Amino acid sequence: MPKPRSQLISIADTPYYHCVSRCVRRAFLCGADPLTGQSYEHRRGWVEKRLLFLSRIFAIKVCAYAVMSNHTHLVLFIDGETAKNWTSDEVLQRWHSIHKGTMITQQYMLQGQVPNYLQPLLDATVESYRQRLMDISRFMKELNENIARQANFEDQCTGRFWEGRFKSQALLDEAALMACMAYVDLNPVRAKMTDTPEHSDHTSIKKRIHSAKQNQQPKALHPFVGNPRKNQPKGLPFKLKDYLQLVDLTGRIVRQNKRGSRDLSFTPILQRLNIPSENWLTIATQFEQHTFAAVGTETILSNYYQNAGYKRRSKIPQAKQPLA
Repeated sequence: MPKPRSQLISIADTPYYHCVSRCVRRAFLCGADPLTGQSYEHRRGWVEKRLLFLSRIFAIKVCAYAVMSNHTHLVLFIDGETAKNWTSDEVLQRWHSIHKGTMITQQYMLQGQVPNYLQPLLDATVESYRQRLMDISRFMKELNENIARQANFEDQCTGRFWEGRFKSQALLDEAALMACMAYVDLNPVRAKMTDTPEHSDHTSIKKRIHSAKQNQQPKALHPFVGNPRKNQPKGLPFKLKDYLQLVDLTGRIVRQNKRGSRDLSFTPILQRLNIPSENWLTIATQFEQHTFAAVGTETILSNYYQNAGYKRRSKIPQAKQPLA
């Protein structure tokens, strides 16, 4: 029986999660329908625009994303610390940018206060909104429902657009995080939609490469802050240059289908995380095939499954193996 989403997503174990949403049957998120010839490419823009908009509202940052023909891949970071420090005004401003709120919250935002007898209810509502704004399930709902409504309106139909709830994976350590991000960023290359990562439209890797050429990082994405160190700022624990180089080299190998054509063992990230080149190529191209509800070392996985209430943990060695 599937675990409740509330048990699968635990900030105490990790703030990083890989989320996948797929369309039902022959529904098209984007791309071209080979039977009718109708193109849905413009829907890529819908997803990217909505995704980056929500990342500015929620305490959830986007680490990586790729919009494919009938599914999306996201790597998300829950910034719970920031959400807890928001004032009541900040929480309500953010929530009101996507929903009307209640009469009490509207009154507070207009007048700056509410009668004393309504204050406890206002405080409870603010805390409820705060929790929603750091909830991945709510984030995915706000993203997917919006896209489904637009697609159904365009197709002049009703009913399901997504096949069901999104799939999520907990990324429990740095190796799992980096491998999943690279897997997501290389999705279009592996699917032969493009030859190089920098030409992958509506992906995080293209946005990062474009900004890197201007010696910047995209404000809409969770930044790279370098290797772990004392007083490290909040962000991805890798150097941007090292990550882009690794993704570029891996993409060339995938595109040319020559696994031994380049030696990846000298790339700084793989050296720091002690991941062999062959294992890296396997996980970077087949991440979903070799992983399950959570990804990390055996020790970290054992703790995660225990906290999540799993009784069977026979898949731990399989999930761990490609990153060993």
